[in-house]
Amino acid sequence: MTGKPPEIADDRTAAAVGRERLLARTFVELADTLVTEFDVADFLRTLVEQCVRLMEVSAAGVVLVDSQGRLRMAAASSERAGLLESLAVQAEDGPCIDCLRDARPVRSTDLREDAIRWPRFAAAAAAAGFRAAEAVPMRLRRMVIGSLTLLHTEPVREDADRTALSQALADVATIGLLQHRAIVRGELLTEQLQSALNSRVIIEQAKGVLSARSDDPDMETAFTALRGYARSHHLRLADVSREVADGTADIDAILAYASRSRS
Repeated sequence: MTGKPPEIADDRTAAAVGRERLLARTFVELADTLVTEFDVADFLRTLVEQCVRLMEVSAAGVVLVDSQGRLRMAAASSERAGLLESLAVQAEDGPCIDCLRDARPVRSTDLREDAIRWPRFAAAAAAAGFRAAEAVPMRLRRMVIGSLTLLHTEPVREDADRTALSQALADVATIGLLQHRAIVRGELLTEQLQSALNSRVIIEQAKGVLSARSDDPDMETAFTALRGYARSHHLRLADVSREVADGTADIDAILAYASRSRS
């Protein structure tokens, strides 16, 4: 009679189901950046920790491109991995650097064999106890925002499934980060537009007050006076307008700038 004992088969089935559930939960977590208290650092920490759990690698790290185009070590599952990724960034040497430059997966199944290719990274990795590394780009179409690196304490074989899964996780994380950036920028733009609209209302109110108090009821003259006073005193036009509207401004002093502009 052939076959595995039922208890072994059950254990493997349970492990597979558990991994599938963890994988599904991870994808949901990485895709959900619409929460109010979204924390980028926590998000990236989740990414590297789940990579370690899902792919049974020794450590993982993320390097991102900042707004100035510089590379930054953004997250790591361990202190050793963080130091190694930081060195790679500083030395511009290692799989994560080549991965970012070429926008494709880069791997070393045995870093001892790639000591010439990445001399500083290979030496630092060996000192930290890592023997293999593979990096996948964090990208959306042609935009590459960083790289995800998996680290191993022993040499490994090439594994297409592991590469595909790490790329999928990196892609989902990239979409989540870009979505968050778009929301932040959108909120900032919305605030700026709303502020501009609110200022416009206040300015119109102030123009009305000045026009009513002036010998010249022309609204453009009132605006000229407002702007002239604000510029002369290095004040925001909206702030001067607000003082006019709430009655705390020196109206005569402001109106004097209307006559100055005509002279």
